[in-house]
Formats: sequence, structure tokens, C-alpha cells
Amino acid sequence: MIVKNKKNFITYLVLIISILIITNIVSRNIFFRWDLTENKMYSLSPSSKSVVEKIDDRLTMKIYFSDNLPGEYGNNRRYLQDILEEYAAYSSGNIHFEFFHTDDDEKMQENAQKSGIQPVQLQVIENDNIEVKRVYMGMVFMYEDKRETIPVIQTTTGLEYDITTKIKKLVETNKQTIAIAKTSRQNDVKNETITDLLRQRYNIRNISLEQNIANDITLLILNGLEDSLSQEEYQHLTKYITKGGNLLLAQNRIKTDLATQQANPIESNIFSFLEQYGVTVKPNLVLDLNCGKVNVQQNLGFLRIPVPMDYPFLPIIKKNNFNQSNIMVNGLEALRLMFPSELEINDSLFNILPLFSSSNQSTTMQEFFNLSPDPNTNPSFQQLNENGKNLGAIIDVNTNDENNQNHIILISDSKFLIDEGGGAAPENHIFLMNAVDYLLGDRELISLRSREVTNRPLQELEDGKKSTWKWINILLPSIIIIAFGFMRLRNEKARSKVLEEIYDA
Repeated sequence: MIVKNKKNFITYLVLIISILIITNIVSRNIFFRWDLTENKMYSLSPSSKSVVEKIDDRLTMKIYFSDNLPGEYGNNRRYLQDILEEYAAYSSGNIHFEFFHTDDDEKMQENAQKSGIQPVQLQVIENDNIEVKRVYMGMVFMYEDKRETIPVIQTTTGLEYDITTKIKKLVETNKQTIAIAKTSRQNDVKNETITDLLRQRYNIRNISLEQNIANDITLLILNGLEDSLSQEEYQHLTKYITKGGNLLLAQNRIKTDLATQQANPIESNIFSFLEQYGVTVKPNLVLDLNCGKVNVQQNLGFLRIPVPMDYPFLPIIKKNNFNQSNIMVNGLEALRLMFPSELEINDSLFNILPLFSSSNQSTTMQEFFNLSPDPNTNPSFQQLNENGKNLGAIIDVNTNDENNQNHIILISDSKFLIDEGGGAAPENHIFLMNAVDYLLGDRELISLRSREVTNRPLQELEDGKKSTWKWINILLPSIIIIAFGFMRLRNEKARSKVLEEIYDA
């Protein structure tokens, strides 16, 4: 009997172990992760899965991470390992990764530095002492004869986007070419920030509209004209669009100078060019209650100090004012503009889709432009009660062939792409990259990029609601405490009454 039970036990044990092994093997490729975060931050996005499926050869990832990292950095390592396991699972065996420990290993440290991963210094508390440690937190990607590096991983925010972008860059065989165009009458402007952003994935070329636009240029970026195109430049631009080229144009109707508080209408044939496609840039400026701030010098006794003030000429487009039907903008949280003009849309000839607008606390200013940031001297600041104004739009130019459709994206802000304007705002970078990907038909990273947005501004309340919630916050805790006290008092009295009845009996 004992022998029989022993054989049964061994049989059951072998069976259970076999089931566990088979389940483990199957679960490496067939698994499910229950991610309850709003943007599914802890599971691989469909965009990343789509990119991984294109890998047709071995892709090796070497991760150089020091041991015993302080708190948050240790969590980064665990998050990185979890997400890389997902990449490997979806790659059909093409992705392989390995962690290398660099502590007290000079050879590993040398290999890391050869791969472009330099040590960073962190303050670490050990044995009640603050010490500065040199640590490694980077990874290198190797695919065929190409190599990409993430030199420092200090946060998990945007990490999946960085990894997927590096993989996509390695896997793609043909880089598309983007041209940043300049006219003969246009002054030089600095747009190094957006150029560096775009150069990570595309070939960037600076061109003059005086020359014919090459056939290999799939997207043309034009920014802030203050004068008319020459006849030759106008013809080259028209020919480029007619042949199926895409255009990203940042252009308002009023030239402004905040330092001198002067504004003048722009006279240019670029507006007649846009009107033939159904969009009119109106000769006004849009003001919005949701806005950025400027520093205004004010006297404080004997001192003169800068005081930040809301400046409605710098609208901040918030989530509710993006067109939720378009993938390019439906995941954005904010966008910053400077002195935009209103767009009037006539979609009788072309399919035109508004992309974003000002809030329903807006107004416009035209003819006489008062740019003063002082609300006491600028009455327009008290008239922000009109419906939203269109500030961005996309035009489907070729309506005959849906598979070969080219577009024009118009943003009514002439400084949207330059370093001293919107090009310096991180929120704008996400929109810019989304717009470029959309125009080039490469939309795998758009949704992934948008879900990495970290700017989550609280929804602002009206003054009446603010006052209501203030008093609720003041009075409600006191009411709850008093109510709890009365409940305890009633319970104690009831308990005392029961005890008296017991002892009296």
C-alpha cells in the first residue's frame, strides 16, 4: 500500500512538473498582462508590436547597469527588464538582450564606454554617509552592421518610445528626406531644436525655393514668411504640391514685436496660395484666457521687479480643443502658440479638417493692435467670451487617389518652428513629430508618442466653482468629525444603558 502511494505521488509530481514546464514554454510567447493604468504604460503598445514584427534578423541589446542603485533607479532597471521581455516575446525569437554588471569590472566598463555609454555620477546614501558613485545606466542596440545607443536611462517616462524609435531606425532601410525651405527675402532664423529632432529619423536638407524642389523630398517645411514669394518661388512651390508633395506651413497674418509692442499686417502672396486650397488666414490676432505668461516690470517701493502676468496673445491649446477624430492630435494634452491668427475654412473644393482651436473664452483683435500685457491698459483682456477660433488645419490636396494623397498642414503661428518661439516648447515637439509622421504616411509611432505625454494640467475652474469647492474643503472635514463624534457619543450612551439594565437586573 505504501509502495503504491509512493508511485502515485511520484507520478503526480512528474505530471505537475511537466505541466509547469510546458506552461512556462508556452507562456513565453502567449501571455497576457493586466495593465490598469490609463495609458497602458506597463504593457507594450500596438505601435511597438508593429515595429517589432518587421525585424527579420537577430537584434541584440546589451544593457550596462550598475548594481545597488538607489531607489528610483533600481526600479528603472526592473521596469526595463520587464518591458524588454515583452519585446523579445513579440519578436518571434529575433530580439535577444542581456544585462551586464559594470561594478568592479573594468572590462565591462571599457566595453560600455566603447559603445557610447558614459558613467554618470549619483549621490548615494550608504552607512549614513552621502557618497558620490559613478554608475552606468545605458543600453546599446546591434542589428546587422548598424548600432544605436541610449546612453543614459534615468527615468521610465518615454522609455518605450525611445526603444521603439531606435529599433525602427535600425530596421528601416530607406530614410525619407525632409526639406526646410527658405525664400530669397526671408531672414535667417534658428530652428536647430526641431532640426535635431527630425534628424534622428529622417534626412534633413536645407533648400532655397529659388531652385526646383527635388523629387526625393517628401515633405517641405516652410516657416513665417513676412514678404511675398517671387514668381519663380511661387511656381516651384505650386509645382511641388501639384506633383504630390506634402507641406507643413507655420504662418500667421500679423507681424508682432513684443519688445516694442508693435504689430503690422503681413502682405504676402502665400495667403492667396492658401486661399486656392480653401483656407483664409484672417488679418487678426487671437486672444485666449488659457494662455502663457510674460514678465512685466513693476515698481515695488524703490525696486523694479519682473512680475509674471497672463498674456492672452500666447494661447495654450488644451485637450478639449484638439480634434479628437484625428490621430495626429487626439492624444495631445497641450500646445503653445504665439500671436496666432484665425483660420477661415471653405471646404467646398477640398477636404479640410480643423486640427485645434482656441477655447470658448477667446476673442480677436484686428486693425488696431494693442499688445500691452497690462490688463488695466488692454480692454481686450476683459472681453474673452467668444467661441473658439480655428488655429490649425490639414488640407487633403489630392482627393482623387486616397492611396496617394498629399496634404498641407497649416499652423497659424509664424514662430511655431523657431528656437525663440514654439520650437522651444516640449509640448510642440510631440505635435511636430506626429505631424511629420502623419504627412509621410508613417503613423506607427504617433499613438505611442502621444501616450508618453507627461504634461497633465489640472482643469481650471470658474471663480464661482473655486469658491464653492474652497468652502467645501474648509467645512466638510469639520462636519465629518463632528458627525463622527455624535455617533460615538450615541453608541457610548446605548452601551451604558445596556450595562445599567444588566446590572439592575
